[in-house]
Amino acid sequence: MLKTMRKHAKFFYFLFFIVILSFIFWGVGTLDKPTAVSVAEIGKERVTVEEYWRAYENVRQQFRDIYKEKFDAEMEKSLKLKETVLNSLIEERVLLISAAELGIKVTDKELQDAIVNDPRFMRDGIFRKDVYFRTLDLNRLTPEMFENSMRQQLTLLKMRRLIASAVDVNPLDLRGVSGDEKKINEAKQAILADKGNAAIKSYVDGVKQRMKFKVNMDLIS
Repeated sequence: MLKTMRKHAKFFYFLFFIVILSFIFWGVGTLDKPTAVSVAEIGKERVTVEEYWRAYENVRQQFRDIYKEKFDAEMEKSLKLKETVLNSLIEERVLLISAAELGIKVTDKELQDAIVNDPRFMRDGIFRKDVYFRTLDLNRLTPEMFENSMRQQLTLLKMRRLIASAVDVNPLDLRGVSGDEKKINEAKQAILADKGNAAIKSYVDGVKQRMKFKVNMDLIS
């Protein structure tokens, strides 16, 4: 099981991104009054202890849902779950800071399109405003809170795509890959995903070097 999980690490990177994206909605809402205690400081941005534990519990729940009783303390330790969640939150902060510096923004039209095409707010394939407001209300979110969070997540998608667009697959990457066109294309997509994730990590690490950066792991150990 663990060997298979490590082999498909890109899936888990994607899962962490999706879970951390979704916890702002399906958790208990965004933090409009963050606590004073921070587990990480990135420039002028902070990751609060409350925010961290909220994301961590959502990630753990996703793994419980997927692996049921197979998800135990050993698996969690092998995945370095606590560190991975924190690194994902730090990465978000760094990318948002970079997006602001580069002038990368999400337009009102892009935000509106993302919301009206969100299946959570649809019934019979059509966006329903009453479903939208009712869902937000059930999750103790105002439209402003949710839309601000959505705008951030769309900005993150833009940044990740921009960075990942710089990588490509060359013939040397496909050495040893055989099969029909479908298998070769699948291999190319897997290689692109791995290279894209590596490029994003390298970019984030580079930005962190020029910023004031502090992490207090004792708070989550």
